[in-house]
Amino acid sequence: MTRPVSPLATPPEETPGHDLLAGKKVVVTAAAGTGIGFSTARRVLMEGGDVLVSDFHERRLGETVEKLTAEFPDRQVTSFVCDVSSTEQVDALITNAAEQLGRIDVLVNNAGLGGETPVADMTDEQWDRVLDITLNSTFRATRAALRYFRDAGHGGSIVNNASVLGWRAQRGQAHYAAAKAGVMALTRCSAVEAADYGVRINAVSPSIAKHPFLAKVTTDELLDELASREAYGRAAEVWEIASVIAMLASDYSTYMTGEVVAVSSQRA
Repeated sequence: MTRPVSPLATPPEETPGHDLLAGKKVVVTAAAGTGIGFSTARRVLMEGGDVLVSDFHERRLGETVEKLTAEFPDRQVTSFVCDVSSTEQVDALITNAAEQLGRIDVLVNNAGLGGETPVADMTDEQWDRVLDITLNSTFRATRAALRYFRDAGHGGSIVNNASVLGWRAQRGQAHYAAAKAGVMALTRCSAVEAADYGVRINAVSPSIAKHPFLAKVTTDELLDELASREAYGRAAEVWEIASVIAMLASDYSTYMTGEVVAVSSQRA
């Protein structure tokens, strides 16, 4: 039987900002390029906040600052080059962000690394690198931010980028799925502790958001197949993920912590 085409198969126009983050100072990791990180930084500015974008790729980071500054000349856009696999650099990121922005209200842990390799063919190096960039980096940044919030005393919010692969099974994704499941567990456990400092920690769990970088590491055929499984028959637009991140970072979710919110047609 032919599947009917959903009226929601055509992506809507991007939702305008509503000052959800007015006056907030926000740090976004892995924000250079065209993916969820860049879209999140842009959404922060649309919602009235100021942003420090971070990435290890210095040239792309500079281009990101130029784009955001040109579109939002009245907002503060700054940057810091950071390799999230380094504890020293992640600690420096939080320290530098607090200095450049004046304070930190929100941290968005977006850094992650995927790939497609069957378990039987996977090397220790492939496993370790995906776990390090995706899970360990989230731990490093969360730890540094919680130390900052503990000492600053003004509270804040952390939003982690997980994935539905923390729940779902998919061939060739054991390392990435394990890392994202770890991000979910880290979100829940650290949120219990963060409450002592007036900090909320939540996560988004997107299914598939199609963007140019993802196309570099995954075949078009697989992306099309995964998108077809969704209720709308399409992948998410990156701004649709970013808008949920902004909501979780904002005061519209003050009684939510330790939650993993699926940005998808279904959780599993």
